[in-house]
Amino acid sequence: MKLIKAFIHHVRTPDVIQALTDAGFRNLTLQDVRGTLKPLPLEERDYSIDMPGLVISEVRLSLVVEDAQVDTVTGIIRRVAPIGPSVSGWVYVSPVEQALPIGGPP
Repeated sequence: MKLIKAFIHHVRTPDVIQALTDAGFRNLTLQDVRGTLKPLPLEERDYSIDMPGLVISEVRLSLVVEDAQVDTVTGIIRRVAPIGPSVSGWVYVSPVEQALPIGGPP
């Protein structure tokens, strides 16, 4: 299994979620984060006293998939998330050693 994390602009999030859901991937986690992607609308821009310079609001999308699904998921994200011709975010793939349920039968 693999953990896929993608850091994308807020404005692309609904389309990425829809594309992943349409492809059958529904166990997604979304988290608002701040980072240094190139800002688009003024609403994304924020100056932080904690970090020097400009930071923006981003979304970290995370999901765990089987090894054979990695190319499909990363392909969807990389196809749907871009804004313009430059780099619009990043996708990271990491191994998952275990996935254990919380609750349910032992």
